[in-house]
Amino acid sequence: MNIKLAVVGKIKEKYFQAAIQEYQKRMGRFCDFQIMQVPDQKAPENLSAAEKQQVMEQEGIRLLTKIKPRDYVIALVIKGKQYSSEELAATIKDLTTYGHSDLTFVIGGSLGLAPAVLQRADATLSFGAMTLPHQLMRVVLCEQLYRTFMINQHRPYHK
Repeated sequence: MNIKLAVVGKIKEKYFQAAIQEYQKRMGRFCDFQIMQVPDQKAPENLSAAEKQQVMEQEGIRLLTKIKPRDYVIALVIKGKQYSSEELAATIKDLTTYGHSDLTFVIGGSLGLAPAVLQRADATLSFGAMTLPHQLMRVVLCEQLYRTFMINQHRPYHK
């Protein structure tokens, strides 16, 4: 199984980097896990709606270059489908059972994901209605993916 995170921007905070590296190391037993970062589009604070759209489109173009045609793409969006940890584990198990061994999770920048990326997505995922910094979202996603493997392996971590 191959799992990729296609994400916008770099993580500057060492504590987030350390957490992600720890989960990446733990998941190495279960899958080929990689994070592919694309640069965020530099923009001033106060953008018009058209400028925001342009920023998302530029980031979207960069993200789409990281997605292969065979990838099953799951976009993280606030209005996406919510799962319990057990439901996410079952969904990922089902995907791999039925021929989707290349999963790509996409996390956009601070403005969200471009329509082109959402259109390419096979599914959406939400961790709730709260807005979280995209750097923190990477940590949460990595933890939940590791938890997914532990659930599917019937190991006690997930309890």
